[in-house]
Order: sequence, then structure tokens, then C-alpha cells
Amino acid sequence: MAKAVNDANFAEVLNSGLPVVVDFWATWCGPCKAIAPIIDELATEYEGKVLICKCNVDECDDAPMEYGIRSIPTLLFFKGGELVDRHVGAATKEQFAAKINALL
Repeated sequence: MAKAVNDANFAEVLNSGLPVVVDFWATWCGPCKAIAPIIDELATEYEGKVLICKCNVDECDDAPMEYGIRSIPTLLFFKGGELVDRHVGAATKEQFAAKINALL
């Protein structure tokens, strides 16, 4: 299961010893709902290797603004606290896994 992050605990993303993927989403977003099971599967499969998080944009103001989130779903990929990649829109599990593998 993906870890929930928000403005209060977003520092965990930047300070993680593991690479981190953050899925910016909202409850009203159809494509977000479509990829939610994929994100949770990947969180389970990569547990201990990559931290996979979800950030609800309706409950979080600072992080989406800081990283220029204009449409959702948007996935940000961090390594060593630095943003190294982003993906906007839905994709297949294989496409997300390829981006995650590039972090490792």
C-alpha cells in the first residue's frame, strides 16, 4: 500500500534513504482512480527498495505548488532528495515499473 504524504510530512520524501515515487491525485479524478490499484501493487512489489507515496492535491497545497503540478495524475520520481523524473497522466504498470527501475 502506498504511503500517504501531505504538506506536514512531505520532508519524508526528500529525506528518504530510498528512491521515492509520489503520485499526486484526487478523489474526483477518473484517471487517478484507474491507476490507483497499479500504484498500490507497485508499492507492494518494490517495498524496501523504493518508497511509493500518494499525495491528495485537495488536502495538500505547498507540495503541488512547489513542483508545478498542473494536471493529475502526476507522478514525481525522487532520488537522493532530488526530482529526477516526472510522468503526467495514466500509464500501464509496465511503463511505471520501467521508470521505477531507472531509479534503482
